[in-house]
Amino acid sequence: MTSDVWLPIPPAEFQELPQGLDYLFWDGGQEFPGDPADCAVYVVPYMKRQQVKVRPLAEMRNVRLIQTLTAGVDDMIAAIDLIAPGVPLCNARGVHEASTAELALTLTLASLRGIPGFVRAQQREHWEGGFRPALADKSVLIVGYGAIGAAIEDRLAPFEVARVARVARSGRASARGPVLPLTELPNLLPEADVVILSTPLTDTTRGLVDAEFLARMKDGALLVNVARGPVVDTKALLGELETGRLTAALDVTDPEPLPAGHPLWQAPGVLISPHVGGPTSAFLPRARRLVTEQLKRFVNQEPLRNVILTTGSTDN
Repeated sequence: MTSDVWLPIPPAEFQELPQGLDYLFWDGGQEFPGDPADCAVYVVPYMKRQQVKVRPLAEMRNVRLIQTLTAGVDDMIAAIDLIAPGVPLCNARGVHEASTAELALTLTLASLRGIPGFVRAQQREHWEGGFRPALADKSVLIVGYGAIGAAIEDRLAPFEVARVARVARSGRASARGPVLPLTELPNLLPEADVVILSTPLTDTTRGLVDAEFLARMKDGALLVNVARGPVVDTKALLGELETGRLTAALDVTDPEPLPAGHPLWQAPGVLISPHVGGPTSAFLPRARRLVTEQLKRFVNQEPLRNVILTTGSTDN
């Protein structure tokens, strides 16, 4: 039975890894740390290109658990044919909620209050006063109400927003109120001053924010994307930005990284951050805790956390 565990964090940085496994460090480098066929648990390197993450998969014939350190697992699902059947694929729920929710609020507040303009004025040594929109009294729509969406609402609570509407793939109840299905978006978009995207990238959500979606948003509304770039139709968004009808704050883009010369860089009313929702000082402690717990569950043959799918299962 194979017992190698590939970790993208040096094993010495963990305090309580379970015994009985062989820990190898691999963070996406050209040389593998061992024979991929001997890998039992693959903890996927963080903040690497998709081709790096999936490179060893075809040779991991005996892998029994794949653990990502991202909330979204679309990179791995795109390469699922390379993975043997019966392998649980787990995401990093519990790792990124705090930092991603922080960034969603940061982008929202910075955009509404005109912080990019203040920075440019400071560089010119120019004092620019005047009134700016506040988050207080605004209606906010959260599209994608999983753990990150709920964390975003937790952080909205002190800001005296007028209303928070919640949307997910299917309707349900939540501690803060009803979560409506995606089919309700056409009715909700015209009422929202701020639309925050925190949905995973799936076949359903790819291109969700298209020309029709954007056209339903009210004049002057702000679109905030901390989800995945392809959730938004970039061409359609550019059309709205260039008219000045909408503004946007984007931590993710399509394409990504956004190349120099792309019109989105210079579009009016847009604030862009380089996909930094997750990589903060909050990441490593939470990532280490999750990986340690999952490995203990794996060794003890206990149910794993955060199983998104099991390869080859007809229930996925």
